[in-house]
Amino acid sequence: MKDQQCVYPTAVPILDSVLDVIAGDIITGRIKPGQVFTLNDIGQRFDISRTVSREVMRALEQRGLASASRRVGITVLDRSHWNAFDPLIIRLRLEDRELRIPQLRSLNELRIGIEPLAARRSAEFASEAQRERLVELAAELACLGNERKANTQEFLIADCEFHSVLLEASHNEMFSGLTPLLLMVLQARTAHRLQPATPAEGVMDHHVDLAQAIARGDGAEAERLTHAILAEVNAFLES
Repeated sequence: MKDQQCVYPTAVPILDSVLDVIAGDIITGRIKPGQVFTLNDIGQRFDISRTVSREVMRALEQRGLASASRRVGITVLDRSHWNAFDPLIIRLRLEDRELRIPQLRSLNELRIGIEPLAARRSAEFASEAQRERLVELAAELACLGNERKANTQEFLIADCEFHSVLLEASHNEMFSGLTPLLLMVLQARTAHRLQPATPAEGVMDHHVDLAQAIARGDGAEAERLTHAILAEVNAFLES
């Protein structure tokens, strides 16, 4: 009989699952700002060790969701202290029915502040390979949109790559660093069935025209078209 390798459970999955629950309770208001709990409370509620409870506490502190004091315990903080760019906080807000649209609006407004300038810079700094890839992806997106597949995983993958290449081609490391957050708008719309099978009229044409503007180095037109694409998303979220 072959030797079987023993696989021991780690604290990471436990930490993640407990953190999701407590952070979710804070973010949705089930645990109110100013409420206090202790490491013992965490341990008893989830039947976990004091070591894991302490890691949960530290994770909450790092995200600005709570502050810890030996004398007082763990105090829940209000939203003004939260790290708004933290992926966990964003994900949990997107998973909540009441908070989803406000979070999507915030993310899309961030995109509006960044992507048009990134598109202008991409028209100037993109490599030939990046220009060609954007044209290819835009054509693929248009084809999928015409086939009423804009709400599919296939469309999402192509759309995420399109916007990732655009941000990377800007040659601004700050823009590139925000890519995962900006793409959460696209991912959440598909995951929560907010993405229509057929895109709004003109949106796919804008993607094709944007890719071609970047390919020929027309920064002003690339910036204008990106504004148009994001304005459509904003209009959808406001409707």
